[in-house]
Amino acid sequence: MTDRISNKKNITLSIIAIIVMLAAIYVLDIVIKPTSSWSNLMTCLEKGTIYALVAVSMNLLNGFTGLFSLGQAGFMLIGAYAYAIFAIAPEDRATVYQYYEGGGLIHFSLPHMLQDMMGGADAFGGTIGYYLGIILLMIFAGLITAVIAFLIGIPVLRLKSDYLAIATLGFAEIIRSFFQWEGLGPVTNGSNVLRKFASYDSSIFPVLVAGICVAFIVLLINSSYGRAFKSIRDDEIAAEAMGVNLFKHKELSFVISSFFAGVGGALLAMFQNNINAAPFTSNMTYEILLIVVIGGIGSITGSIIGAYLFVCCSEWWLRGLDAGEFLGIEADFMSPGFRKVVFAVVIMCIVLFYSRGIMGTNEFSWSGLFNFFKTLPKRIAAVPGKIKAKFSNKKHKKHTENVKEAQ
Repeated sequence: MTDRISNKKNITLSIIAIIVMLAAIYVLDIVIKPTSSWSNLMTCLEKGTIYALVAVSMNLLNGFTGLFSLGQAGFMLIGAYAYAIFAIAPEDRATVYQYYEGGGLIHFSLPHMLQDMMGGADAFGGTIGYYLGIILLMIFAGLITAVIAFLIGIPVLRLKSDYLAIATLGFAEIIRSFFQWEGLGPVTNGSNVLRKFASYDSSIFPVLVAGICVAFIVLLINSSYGRAFKSIRDDEIAAEAMGVNLFKHKELSFVISSFFAGVGGALLAMFQNNINAAPFTSNMTYEILLIVVIGGIGSITGSIIGAYLFVCCSEWWLRGLDAGEFLGIEADFMSPGFRKVVFAVVIMCIVLFYSRGIMGTNEFSWSGLFNFFKTLPKRIAAVPGKIKAKFSNKKHKKHTENVKEAQ
C-alpha cells in the first residue's frame, strides 16, 4: 500500500525543490566558466530546458488531444524570427542586413528602446527595461505564431491521422521556404543569418520562462478544457455526443501548442545567439517527436525527462565516441558519426523495454518517489526469486511440450 502525502506537504516540497534548483543553477552559472570542461553541463541545461518546453507543447497536441501534428519546427521558426527581427540594436542593423540597402526595413529594437527609456544600460532601471523588452517580444513571438497556427488550423484540422501529419509537415516546409525568400529579405535577411540581437545573461532565465509556460500547460490540462482534449483523444464520437465542440477544442489545442512552440523558438534563438531558417527542417520536428515518445505520450514529466536525456546524450555524454575515446577507452572503430550509431541503439533499447515511454502516462509525485525508495530493498531482494521462477516456468513449459510431442 502506498503512503499518501497531503497537498500542503506536496506544495511545500515542490517550493523547496524549486528554490534549491534555482540556487544550484545560479551557483553553477557563476562557478562554471565557458572554458571549463564542465561548460557542456550548462549548455545541456539550457538547450534541454528549451526542448522540454517545445516537447511539452507538442505533447499537449499529440498526447492529450490525439492530433498527430508534425509542424512544430515551422512554429518554432516563426517564433525565433519574430523575436530576432525586433531585438537587433539599430546600430547593428547595417552590419546584420549588409546585403540590403538601408539596413533592412525595421529600424528599432524593443529591448534596447525600453532600456534607453528607463535609464540606459548602466542603470538598474535600464536592465529591467531590457529584460522587460525581451519578455514582451517573446509573448509577441508566441502570439504571432498562434495567429498563423489559427489560420493554418482552419483547413488542416478537418483532416485526421496521417493526413493531418502530412499537411502540417507540408506547411512547416512552406514556412521555412517563405522566410528564406529573397523578396522578404529586407525583413528576414533572406537566407542569411540574423545575429546581434538581445539575449539573456543567466541560465536561470530560460529555466524560469520554460517553468512558467509548463506550469500553465499543466493547469490547462487539469481544467475543463484539458478534460475535453482528453475526451477527443479517447473517442471523438463519444466526446461530440457529450456536447464537446470538436473543431473548437482541436483549434484551441493547436493554437496553444503553437504559441508555446513560438516561445520555445524565441528561447532557442537567444540560446544560439543567431538564427537561420535552414536548420528548422523536418528533422527538428522528428527530434521533438522522439523526445515525446521516449518520455511517454501523455506525460508532461516524461517529456521533460526525455528532453534532458536526449540533449545530454547527443550533445555531451556520447561526444567522445566521435573522437575515438569513451570512458578512457580508445578504439579505432570509433570515428566521427559513431556517436549517432550508439545513440540509435540506446533509443531502440528504450523503446523495446519501455514500449509506452519512460513515464508512460504517469506524472511525477512525491508520494511515488518516496514509495519507490521505500520499496526498493524489497524489490531488489525479490529479483533472484523472480529469475528462478522464470527459468522454472520455462523448464516446465519445455517439459510439457516434449511430453506432448512424445504422445
